[in-house]
Amino acid sequence: MVKLEDSVVARLQIGESTFEVLVDPKAVQLIRDGKEVNLMDHLVIDEIFKDARKGERASEEHLKKNFGTEDVLEIAKIIILKGEVQLTTEQRRQMQEAKRKQIVEIIARNAVNPQTGTPHPPARIESAMKEAKVHIDPFKPADSQIQEVLAALRPIIPIKFDTVRIAVKLSPTDYPRVIGDIKNFGKITQEEWQSNGYWIGIVEMPAGMQTDFFDKLNQKTKGAAETRILKSQQ
Repeated sequence: MVKLEDSVVARLQIGESTFEVLVDPKAVQLIRDGKEVNLMDHLVIDEIFKDARKGERASEEHLKKNFGTEDVLEIAKIIILKGEVQLTTEQRRQMQEAKRKQIVEIIARNAVNPQTGTPHPPARIESAMKEAKVHIDPFKPADSQIQEVLAALRPIIPIKFDTVRIAVKLSPTDYPRVIGDIKNFGKITQEEWQSNGYWIGIVEMPAGMQTDFFDKLNQKTKGAAETRILKSQQ
């Protein structure tokens, strides 16, 4: 359970009836992002209210009539997903900031400057978002806000989502050391073992991850890994 002072009111209007639940705002964000949440841990009390601040509970008959169930957790989730959530100014600021960081991370991982083919640093993306006065919805999933954010950024910085194909050549000694990292960065689309024991593979990954990829390989192989960015397939 969450403390009352740390909760927000989620409210759903159905006809002339109002249904409210007291819930942790962080759980609201997770649920609306499609994450699995043990809602019981994030409610102040497992009750559905007509007016939460006055402590007026909704009757079981009223819940059954409007939701087809009396299950508090099921009804609470419907209210959170479909209703309105009242945040304090500070709660909204904190949630917007957390969502902004998620969006910046996604863009930095997937986007490049199409003029140079190189990734934009997160700080540059964040600066451009501020310059463009991008509005972040604290409850809307980050993925569903990306295209809108990119559209706002394009007048300020050249940017597009892209993938990159990188050919990698590893010695028999280095292969077991880094193959797990390679798979974490992207998808191996081709690979073969040469007669001298060297491994050659082609890895496809979000373009924004290439700098971190090269840094990781150089660190793990002490600069011995051979890499080459392949021309994009049309």
